[in-house]
Amino acid sequence: MSENLSKDSIWNGGKRPFVSSYGKLMMWFFLISDALTFSGFLAAYGFMRFRNAEIWPVPEDVFTHFPFLQGEHPLLFVALMTFILIMSSVTMVLAVNAGNKNNKKGVVLWMALTIVGGITFLGSQAWEWGHFIHGDKGAIKLSSHEVVHVVDADHKLYSLYDLMNVDKYDGTDHQFLIEEVETAFNARPDLHIKRADRTIVPHQESEEFFENSQVVLGANLTHNEYGHQLFADFFYFITGFHGFHVFSGVVLLIIIFVNVLKGTYERRGHYEMVEKVGLYWHFVDLVWVFVFTFFYLV
Repeated sequence: MSENLSKDSIWNGGKRPFVSSYGKLMMWFFLISDALTFSGFLAAYGFMRFRNAEIWPVPEDVFTHFPFLQGEHPLLFVALMTFILIMSSVTMVLAVNAGNKNNKKGVVLWMALTIVGGITFLGSQAWEWGHFIHGDKGAIKLSSHEVVHVVDADHKLYSLYDLMNVDKYDGTDHQFLIEEVETAFNARPDLHIKRADRTIVPHQESEEFFENSQVVLGANLTHNEYGHQLFADFFYFITGFHGFHVFSGVVLLIIIFVNVLKGTYERRGHYEMVEKVGLYWHFVDLVWVFVFTFFYLV
């Protein structure tokens, strides 16, 4: 900063302290407080994750789905979601840049693409939630509340839907009795049991896991086919909280977009509102990077 600038020229009070408008400063204050909220949630998740490290679900075993594709594609869909959100941040930067140049057509184009990216991300997250709720493999919950899985000869998770020879994508709300699963399991000596701590129990020693147990399909706030219950609780709460922020951001973007079309900011002579909503949108994208890291990579 130039030494010729006096303190009065930097902090001149009124509408533009530190050459920032009141609205922009308030947005920064909000984002800082919101960042502390997300930090608290992610810190709680991290604490429970490492406290139960030996029995915590492995993301590569949980997030293997991809719409309209058969087979397992670990983390591919969430990687696509992340790419969509990051690209929407890029289009938001271009919208702000166009606004700084008073280029209305540029603002309209790039904001429209940002809105499309946000809606696409929300739709993808809704699909992921639906898949997580219904599940795709199933598990056995013991009387001790431990969740165990059926695995094949290569120790890869084996779906109970395949074991029971039913189509998990037929739209039917399937329910399996533990006795039915036990009968089907006993007919397949190549299958084994994988405990929560990832130890493999041979087929011939697996009889005890079907006593006083129940079949778990899908994940909600009371049971989780993928393992530890807290994993599902944190997943719904934190990704849902972030999804609410994305939804709020899309609503704000649409409101600002309509104002741009009406020429509101063109008449004002500046597009600062586009910049302020851009700050919020970049924050939402940045938070997702941390959520992605904590839930899907660690």
